[in-house]
Amino acid sequence: MKIDTVGLMSPGDMGQAVAIQIAARGLKVCTALDNRSERSHTLAREAGLTDVGTIARLVAECDIVLSIMNPGAALDFAREAADALRASRRGTLIVDCNAVAPETARTIADLIEGAGGRFLDAGIIGPPPRGKAKTNLYVSGRGAADLEQLAGPQVIVRAISDRVTDASALKMCYAALNKGTQALWLEVLIAAHRLGVAGLLEQELVQSQAERYSWALKQFPQLPPKAYRWVPEMLEISATLGAAGITPTLFEGAADIYRFVARSALGQETPENRDMARDGKDVVRLLAQERSDREG
Repeated sequence: MKIDTVGLMSPGDMGQAVAIQIAARGLKVCTALDNRSERSHTLAREAGLTDVGTIARLVAECDIVLSIMNPGAALDFAREAADALRASRRGTLIVDCNAVAPETARTIADLIEGAGGRFLDAGIIGPPPRGKAKTNLYVSGRGAADLEQLAGPQVIVRAISDRVTDASALKMCYAALNKGTQALWLEVLIAAHRLGVAGLLEQELVQSQAERYSWALKQFPQLPPKAYRWVPEMLEISATLGAAGITPTLFEGAADIYRFVARSALGQETPENRDMARDGKDVVRLLAQERSDREG
């Protein structure tokens, strides 16, 4: 399969960065901005994306469409893409790159293939590929190697398997360790503030777990604007573990933590307008105070 035109939904923090890298390969990158937020319009404009208006046109005019969005919206997008496939009668390749459970990926595959399209499963592991940052795009399903045409110095495409849900399974396991660990650190450090032992806990952590403590603090400044997306991601991880015969309840709790962060003042910021001078300790302190304020 030769790829000339790539559709991308949606041009958020990760989507925009990936789109810029794909465009740098000389490919045309389109998006659909009808009924999208002003932020989406701004990010798409900054990336030089071509706005085709509707998802129906995106599916009809592109060789491939990448779904990179809030995982809670992945199924709704797949349904809309399936309707567009039926209307266009094109076999457009739809690639779900979202943090969803293997069972969800299979449901999306059935929707797309049932509408006459082609489907690949993908999982993004790494930061948005801006500056010097690199990210991995793991892809599974028949013909996964087709996506290597999108690869570049900062987007490393790894075709891993013909089994269609392997990329999602890998993403879920990695995200469980990464974002689940962040949820645990954040919850406990907030609790330490509210219990009045934050200083004492920090002294012990610096002595006994300095590297882990430093790692956690480095994650927190970027976390709040992303928390709303991490709520459904934790629930997808919960479903993944439940299907694997492991308790799903641990990540239901992680979803609760991120739900709290998403509703906070810090969670209402965007990656573009957050206070870049705010460090991890500031984030913990502010969240601990906000939670206390809300509880009276």
